[in-house]
Amino acid sequence: VVEGSTFADLRRALEKHPEITVTLRGKSDAEVMSAIGRAGEFPEGRFFPDTYRFAARTTDVDLLKLAYTNMLRVLDSAWAQRDPTIPLKTPYEALILASVIEKETGLASERPMIAGVFTARLKKGMRLQSDPTVIYGIGQKYDGNIRSRDLTTDTPYNTYTRSGLPPTPIALPGRESVLAAVEPLDTGALYFVATGDGTGAHYFSKTLEEHNEAVRRYLVRLRRQNRK
Repeated sequence: VVEGSTFADLRRALEKHPEITVTLRGKSDAEVMSAIGRAGEFPEGRFFPDTYRFAARTTDVDLLKLAYTNMLRVLDSAWAQRDPTIPLKTPYEALILASVIEKETGLASERPMIAGVFTARLKKGMRLQSDPTVIYGIGQKYDGNIRSRDLTTDTPYNTYTRSGLPPTPIALPGRESVLAAVEPLDTGALYFVATGDGTGAHYFSKTLEEHNEAVRRYLVRLRRQNRK
């Protein structure tokens, strides 16, 4: 189960595995949650991404129960050691933020810094303006490109048009993203943008002017790469 994948991805993986006894095919997400004893809960983000070893013919229900319990254990442990100044009221809010952090970067070293940016924005009442939340809100209509109109089209998950956290997680966050959400690194930065250097790294800025310059550099590098 891969960090940053979605619950839909997880369901597809379970259904394709030759050694799993599939009992939930065709069921709605709500029916799946009822089957594992969690009726009424939204499934996204609630299953811990990890490598699972299991006996042949184990059911999809049993594996989902295990992944759910593991996420609950990781989340409860992280919440118990949280920074008391973070603007999060519940472990579920931490899970939501962790999922956004997970989708924003693949670099473990950056997760606490990205958490710090989002935490600072929440404290200041600034919108998160996170592209992955917009993409999640677009859903199956997303074609791999995010456009200006997508940023201004309101959905419950559009953090450009709505303040605060999205209503639910947007992916399955790993342990490091959960820990980053509750123990963010305050660098004073309020913005970040990809460097475009191929490493997956981001440039962090404290001011809008600095951020705009970083965006300009990124676009220049992107155009050069496209020409090549």
